[in-house]
Amino acid sequence: MKMKLRKPVLFLLLITVLAPIVLYTDTLGAYFNSPSSSRTEFIEDLSTFTFGGEVRPLNVLPQESSTSLKEPPGDVYSEKSSNSISNVSDTISSEDARKARQLTEESLKHQTATGNSERGVEVAMNENHISQVTDNLHEPQQVDKSSPKLVSARKGESRATETSSKKKTSPTDSNHTLEATSAKTEIRHDQRTVQISGRVVSGETTRSKDEERNAQIVPPDALVRQLKDQLIRAKVYLSLSATRNNPHFIRELRLRMKEVTRALGEATKDSDLPRSANEKLKAMEQTLAQGKQIQDDCATIVKKLRAMLHSAEEQLRVHKKQTLYLTHLTAKTLPKGLHCLPLRLSTEYFKLNSSQQHFPRQENLEDPKLYHYALFSDNILAAAVVVNSTVSHAKDPSKHVFHIVTDRLNFAAMRMWFLANPPKYATVNVQNVEEFTWLNSSYSPVLKQLESQSMIDYYFRSHTDSDPNVKFRNPKYLSIMNHLRFYLPEIFPKLDKVLFLDDDIVVQKDLSGLWSLDLKGKVIGVVETCGESFHRFDRYLNFSNPLISKNFDPRACGWAFGMNIFDLNEWRQQTITEVYHSWQNLNHERRLWKLGTLPPGLITFWKRTFALDRSWHVLGLGYNPNVSQADIQRAAVIHYNGNLKPWLEISIPKFRDYWSKFVDYDQVFLRECNINKLAGS
Repeated sequence: MKMKLRKPVLFLLLITVLAPIVLYTDTLGAYFNSPSSSRTEFIEDLSTFTFGGEVRPLNVLPQESSTSLKEPPGDVYSEKSSNSISNVSDTISSEDARKARQLTEESLKHQTATGNSERGVEVAMNENHISQVTDNLHEPQQVDKSSPKLVSARKGESRATETSSKKKTSPTDSNHTLEATSAKTEIRHDQRTVQISGRVVSGETTRSKDEERNAQIVPPDALVRQLKDQLIRAKVYLSLSATRNNPHFIRELRLRMKEVTRALGEATKDSDLPRSANEKLKAMEQTLAQGKQIQDDCATIVKKLRAMLHSAEEQLRVHKKQTLYLTHLTAKTLPKGLHCLPLRLSTEYFKLNSSQQHFPRQENLEDPKLYHYALFSDNILAAAVVVNSTVSHAKDPSKHVFHIVTDRLNFAAMRMWFLANPPKYATVNVQNVEEFTWLNSSYSPVLKQLESQSMIDYYFRSHTDSDPNVKFRNPKYLSIMNHLRFYLPEIFPKLDKVLFLDDDIVVQKDLSGLWSLDLKGKVIGVVETCGESFHRFDRYLNFSNPLISKNFDPRACGWAFGMNIFDLNEWRQQTITEVYHSWQNLNHERRLWKLGTLPPGLITFWKRTFALDRSWHVLGLGYNPNVSQADIQRAAVIHYNGNLKPWLEISIPKFRDYWSKFVDYDQVFLRECNINKLAGS
């Protein structure tokens, strides 16, 4: 039994000793007989081993520097490229596969250490640059096939593949494998370079096309402008002495001008022009060229153009002044519907019996604990909007009391409107200014001035050229209604605080918080307008007069009437009415300020104003189309100060709806007077 086991053991030992000698005989012979390059390959072969799928160098043996490998810098390898190398490795020996993997590893390390500028180009061209490059490496249709370098590279790659598939593993085959791999790497590098340059070129081509496209964009009125320019040049030649002496040229030029003028018509863009416009343009250009030959003195032409420009500017100034005057005239004119409304309401009011002509809750009129409003107006519809908008935003409408004062002509109509359309839970009272018997010319200096003949002439004669401040010549200033705001303590002797409202405002929030404000000893709460230069004191007062210059600051902040809280107790203690009368007496010849209510208000309440937050009162909706929507939405009160009132057709369309939404256009009196919502509201 022992003999039987001894033979197999000896046989295995023999094989174990002799097999390595036999296996490595060819390698050792090749090492001693081959040139130095083969030795180097053998050393490299032994100096590497595979562990866990990685190629690691043996530190004991000398390593060859990676700089000896001629790897193109900056090649990008991905899964696809590594797969292509592994496919080649399947057909060659295991040693060649290890060398190919080592080449890949070293090239990746070299790329990481050095980087390259071409990758930066690709980063700029596309965020997913690596995947695009590696994908494009395997798309031969994108490579320029006319490049001889790439064609020869493909042939080399195919020859290397055929050689590796036909031959078995040998020491010399590894050199061919390395050369083939290097050739493939160079091919990929060249392909990627071509693709990158192609992208750059295509990008530049796209940009150049965009620039050309933008340059080719023609304005829709280009031809219209050319025709108008030709007319201007023609007018120049008509006025020059050199061309006027040539009757044939002048006759032809006038004919061309008529043709061009007829072709232009009312056209504002090229599509409005007739088909013959281009022919007229060319004919006129030929005629103008003749004029240039007759008169080639550029200095004379420039001089004439300057004279024409000056004349045009002067005409523009005159037209602007006329437009301003007509705008003021329109603002003074009462629309037919608003003229009809008081007549219709007055008729209905006088049909009522005496018991039906009284308002409910009259006991609230003198209760100082309630919220009292003063509204002085002869515009029924405007007063209705003020009351409706205030009540609709009030937290407790029953605490709000409206004191409306109007003139004798509108007294019955105003009462009838609020009798027919009473505000919900709120208290309303309408008074006639004629009932204030204490308000007469012997008591009020302004009344005495308003009754003078000079004042009447100042307001009612034509003033298109005499006074730049046309807005101060509005006949409404002749009415005492406009000056009642300076007599609030006399009108409301039993009240402590009153909120004054103009009839061209709209309330957007609850205003009850104003009565709880501490005015800190001041008489009036105002929203200052310091941000606008034309609302400074020097805009309204005559600082050339020593009475004004000694007492006031020309750069002081102005403010506006329209929404003002008055402390009537402080008013009485500081005798504000007497201050107002004294300044009115000094201004009897209008040397301190032009007539109106704001200039005397600035003087009377000088250093007696309490600044409210700007969100309480936003101005400008009657003249400034650039009022911010954010400011309007934030405002408690918006004010249509200016000539463009919301009930007029000349109002600013985008601001109309804030006012018109508080008007019930289905109300019977409005329908009978044909008062409809304005277009654009």
